[in-house]
Amino acid sequence: QVQLVESGGGLVQPGGSLRLSCAASGSIFSIGVMRWYRQAPGKQRELVAAITSDGNTNYADSVKGRFTISRDNAKNTVSLQVNSLKPEDTAVYYCYAFLRRIGVRYYDEYWGQGTQVTVSS
Repeated sequence: QVQLVESGGGLVQPGGSLRLSCAASGSIFSIGVMRWYRQAPGKQRELVAAITSDGNTNYADSVKGRFTISRDNAKNTVSLQVNSLKPEDTAVYYCYAFLRRIGVRYYDEYWGQGTQVTVSS
């Protein structure tokens, strides 16, 4: 079994910062790309940021320059530093990992349960 557990969400004022973290645990052989998505009420889930196993990153245009994704391959974790938050960043943030389990020959998709980020004064 594999679990992805997010943490770090909360209520923050506009202009504030948070650090979201996601830890993957279980019978993991290797992890490929890791991503953060978000879903605001009434909207579709959207990709926020992605990072490959060798550290290449990409970001949604709406968060470039404000959000930074990073990962620790030794700990199977991925983080998202979110700065200069805006009310439109309010959403549930989900962690995603494309990984291969021990004893399995293929990669599969795994999701965390989500962490709420609310930006409001």
